[in-house]
Amino acid sequence: MDCKEIEQLVLAAIDVEEVHVTQDGSHYKVIAVGEMFDGMSRVKQQQTIYAPLSEHIASGALHALTIKTFTPTQWKREKMFNM
Repeated sequence: MDCKEIEQLVLAAIDVEEVHVTQDGSHYKVIAVGEMFDGMSRVKQQQTIYAPLSEHIASGALHALTIKTFTPTQWKREKMFNM
């Protein structure tokens, strides 16, 4: 799988403003930004992103996955902090 495919799967399945996927060897990192994460538990956020990717994880196409979720406000802060 490539990063664009993963981004498309997530964008098609859930209502988020942004999805960024990076790959380092067989390890993928997914960053999702959406208002929907506001007030949602960390576990629920992870499950929301994990769900549309689960069949690819089960098949072994995706096996190392890091998921980070942000609301748009948190994402702005995160980007400013990391510049």
